[in-house]
Amino acid sequence: MTIAVTGASGHLGRLVVEALLRDGVTPVAIVRDPDKIADLAERGVDVRRADYADPRALDDALTGVDRLLLISGNEFGARVAQHTNVIRAAERAGVRLLAYTSIPKADDNPLILAQEHRGTEAVLAESAVPHTLLRNGWYWENYLGGLAHTVETGVLHGAAGTGRVAAASRADYAEAAARVLTTDGHAGAVYELGGDEPLTYDQLAEVISRVSGTSVRYENLPTADYATALSAAGLPDRYAEALADADAGVAAGLLDVDPGDLRKLIGRSSTPAAEVFRAALA
Repeated sequence: MTIAVTGASGHLGRLVVEALLRDGVTPVAIVRDPDKIADLAERGVDVRRADYADPRALDDALTGVDRLLLISGNEFGARVAQHTNVIRAAERAGVRLLAYTSIPKADDNPLILAQEHRGTEAVLAESAVPHTLLRNGWYWENYLGGLAHTVETGVLHGAAGTGRVAAASRADYAEAAARVLTTDGHAGAVYELGGDEPLTYDQLAEVISRVSGTSVRYENLPTADYATALSAAGLPDRYAEALADADAGVAAGLLDVDPGDLRKLIGRSSTPAAEVFRAALA
């Protein structure tokens, strides 16, 4: 059985490859730039070059693949078309299971970030490929980009109000994906994946205070003001708007996902936020 992972040079993709290797499976790693994972090739991983926008390259990359993890792309506005290219190539290759990394409750989730996931899920629903939806919740790593600034200033900014986010580590979601790829009985399944430690942003500030040794408080902003602050910090306007909208989703309870599915797949509790932040600060 040949297992392939797209986006294998990215944060999540590489972790999935590593999880598969720990399970004794040597996968196919599909990337735009093989040089980025030359070390994996040296360890025996079959590295194949393909871009989501290149159907011919995708056909070559999926030759002989039985099970495929499609990790959602990061080109906002182009993702449904790109994901469709992968799905069609999987159909032509006779892939027997395609797992896709989506977002919680994608079928009726109003978040900006959910729109292209919902479109991709619709394409999958009409495709000939048996598939599994891995509706990944929020990652604790999403907060690491601004962590140093938060510790320096003593203020965690956001627009989440008193809502809770049931995040987990990227490694947790990677392990769940590897489990789906290496075991049977997942075709047609929809997994709503969230962590065991739902936190408000006030509680998140307390965790950061504890692991950093610096007092950090949470300052809640209106969604539009938070988007403006993210843009001022250097994020592209469209991405800043999506992240601020995600915080509004936290306030509305959209990312407070039950941990049952993730715990069932990985066979343990999710990684605590403190462990992720402590490792980043170290």
